[in-house]
Amino acid sequence: MSAAAIEVRGLTVRYHDVVALDGADLTVLPGRLTGLLGMNGSGKSSLLKAIMGIVSPDAGEVRVLGRTSRDARREALLGYVPQSEDVDWSFPLTVRDVVAQGRYGRLGPMRGLRAADRQAVDSALERVGLTDLAGRQIGRLSGGQRKRAFIARCLAQEAQVLLLDEPFAGVDVSSQATLTALLRELVAEGVAALVSTHDLAALPALADDAVLLHRRVLAAGSPQEVLRPENLALAFGGDS
Repeated sequence: MSAAAIEVRGLTVRYHDVVALDGADLTVLPGRLTGLLGMNGSGKSSLLKAIMGIVSPDAGEVRVLGRTSRDARREALLGYVPQSEDVDWSFPLTVRDVVAQGRYGRLGPMRGLRAADRQAVDSALERVGLTDLAGRQIGRLSGGQRKRAFIARCLAQEAQVLLLDEPFAGVDVSSQATLTALLRELVAEGVAALVSTHDLAALPALADDAVLLHRRVLAAGSPQEVLRPENLALAFGGDS
């Protein structure tokens, strides 16, 4: 396949009788942030989970930097920021513990953090502005801080491809601006990011490319092209 960061072809995902994705095609390029749009139930989370390898597709193919999802995860190339409801915030992990999870795929046989791993965790915490909160239990952070902690986990992992499932949900405007700036910095460094979002108004400032999803890809291109009224009508105006 091509040098795309993410390439999805003919992806179909079913949950019993419910079709979440029906022959979806998608390409995400390195050094680009792609916004993933669609109404609730359009298949956005299913697409991200299928790319991550959390969900097994019924048909189709996924490649991440030319590899299977499993191999991309094994090589620590693929990072994931889940929706807030997919995380047990009561679990007794500190912010540092969560960020350190990003190093697990790089640990030696003894599975202990080495000096280089601890440095990577410290650097990631500093970059997202959470050094002073490193010892705090993860559930005691604000919504925006929690998202930054999971992005820091991806930074510590040194992931080249990021999947973010509704990272702006439940965060205030200031936190959204901080997250956007951080993502734009990472993309400028060559990282590829696929970000699902409901915020159509913020999309042009966030994304280089956009994809409109309703079980299949209805439109793909620049944010301005994808946000045309006729495209939005297909996605939000009823079943297609």
